[in-house]
Amino acid sequence: MRLEEDIKLDYKDVLIRPKRSTLYSRQQVKLERKYHFRHYDHCEYHYEGIPIMAANMDGVGTFEMADKLAELNIFSCLVKTYNVDDLIKYFEGPIERTE
Repeated sequence: MRLEEDIKLDYKDVLIRPKRSTLYSRQQVKLERKYHFRHYDHCEYHYEGIPIMAANMDGVGTFEMADKLAELNIFSCLVKTYNVDDLIKYFEGPIERTE
């Protein structure tokens, strides 16, 4: 048996301290970022938006939520309960949703 003796940290052990800023208000903060992916050379930037992903929990990762968040360039992880046909229709274009 191997014993690991190095220090293990948990959330209660970590203090996140914001760095100093010249901003006077949170309204001045810009969340948009530009990302370049190393092995993709079709354009200068491959993703430009807010690097946040909505979870794939029930009620969050829906087609409707993905559409709304896409307006703000935010990712959405779709729930895994959608069947393949619905996913194909969604990614091919607008679909009629019944609720």
